[in-house]
Amino acid sequence: MAEKTLHEFSAPSTENIRTGPTLKTNNLEFELKSSLINMVQATPFSRKAHEDARAHLQNFLEISSTITIKDVAQDIILVRLFLFSQVGRVKQWFYTNKDDINTWAKCSKAF
Repeated sequence: MAEKTLHEFSAPSTENIRTGPTLKTNNLEFELKSSLINMVQATPFSRKAHEDARAHLQNFLEISSTITIKDVAQDIILVRLFLFSQVGRVKQWFYTNKDDINTWAKCSKAF
């Protein structure tokens, strides 16, 4: 058995890192523009007492309605972009439930 150094034990690994939901894109590659992501990130939702989830969804839908990507379902764009509008515990909730959140209807209802 090969011995590991202390550094190897403490080095980060991508094996246990949670990422967003896996969506069926029919092998289409698309890019969410950084300006759109920045707009969504400008008003993040973190589930603090003063935040309104409905107002957050309304703002998110207003921003996301400004984009269409040829041959990519709006559902996929919304779910993938929504992750950028969350921080803290809400983002962790999204990662934890990523297998159940594969459509915008499921995502918005669960949120």
